[in-house]
Amino acid sequence: MFPPESVSQQEKMARSIRIAVYPGTFDPITLGHLDVLRRSSHIFDKVIVAIAPSDSKNPWFSLEERLAMARESCKGIRNVQVKPLEGLTVEFARLHKAAAIIRGLRKFSDFEFEFDLAHANRLMAPEIETVILMPSQDQFVTSSSFVKDIARHKLSQAAAFVPRCVLPHLRKRLAERA
Repeated sequence: MFPPESVSQQEKMARSIRIAVYPGTFDPITLGHLDVLRRSSHIFDKVIVAIAPSDSKNPWFSLEERLAMARESCKGIRNVQVKPLEGLTVEFARLHKAAAIIRGLRKFSDFEFEFDLAHANRLMAPEIETVILMPSQDQFVTSSSFVKDIARHKLSQAAAFVPRCVLPHLRKRLAERA
């Protein structure tokens, strides 16, 4: 589908830079997230990791902590920026001249949610595509919830699923919850 006529020539040219937004709570950022992010960074000229406040999900980490962990984790990926997500993802994407929204799909049970979300985003912003990427096979089970569940029982096992810089944050949070 072509962008609606209301999109200016300037906006069309800005989109030729191929910017994507990768939204999520990233509570905490995992190796699965980084896998999808690295794949995205090869497809797009610039990828913005947009970290949502998501108070409704009762995150373990504050928005500032999640931003810091993501920035540290993404240091080695040249074309990635990390920013707080404000408002609707499609509005954030428009503001940053993004042509696409990146979503990760780990298992079949994620499909219906991602399908509905992509459809809603298309209704609100038909000029922005949703791009769904699957992580590597060794990261299919990795999610932030999974990492927190493992960390509650044995922090050392969670190390296999998160960037090294996340472990001190997990350790500190677990000590505070004890």
